[in-house]
Amino acid sequence: MKRGGLVLDDVLIVDGYNFLYSCPELVQLKEESLAHARDRLIAELINYQAFWGGQVIVVFDASRVVGATESREKIGGVEVIFSREGETADNVIEKMVANFETRGQVYVATSDYLEQRLILGKGALRIPVTELRDILVRARREMSKRSRGVYQVNSLDSRLHNETRGILEKWRRQ
Repeated sequence: MKRGGLVLDDVLIVDGYNFLYSCPELVQLKEESLAHARDRLIAELINYQAFWGGQVIVVFDASRVVGATESREKIGGVEVIFSREGETADNVIEKMVANFETRGQVYVATSDYLEQRLILGKGALRIPVTELRDILVRARREMSKRSRGVYQVNSLDSRLHNETRGILEKWRRQ
């Protein structure tokens, strides 16, 4: 993928809402706050990108949001894209895959069957969101193993009771 004159190696594009609606822990979180669920997914992808080394892009569908314009921002190195009104995340992903210049491989994480067929035809590889979830879990475990070997994490958060942590998180979100 070409960015500012650079050709990137491997790229992972995630259909954000497809992932949120397919991941049990995020589905439950989404019921409380869609923004919080999105933030949790983005945080997971930031960690994974640092572990994996490739470029990660997450695309969220804003096609039904009246007046929505496409927005792009980098959060912790992960590119976060919201589609514009009338354009689905699938449309954005298809355009991106068709226009990538990469030495590596483009992967698209989606469980949408039609989208999988379209991206395969453009040279990208598909990753079902359930498989990506498993990849993220394994990466998290591996990062934890590595960090224990380097230093011991001793944060206030790790000492709080789950109920107290939940109350503080609700306050933070308000």
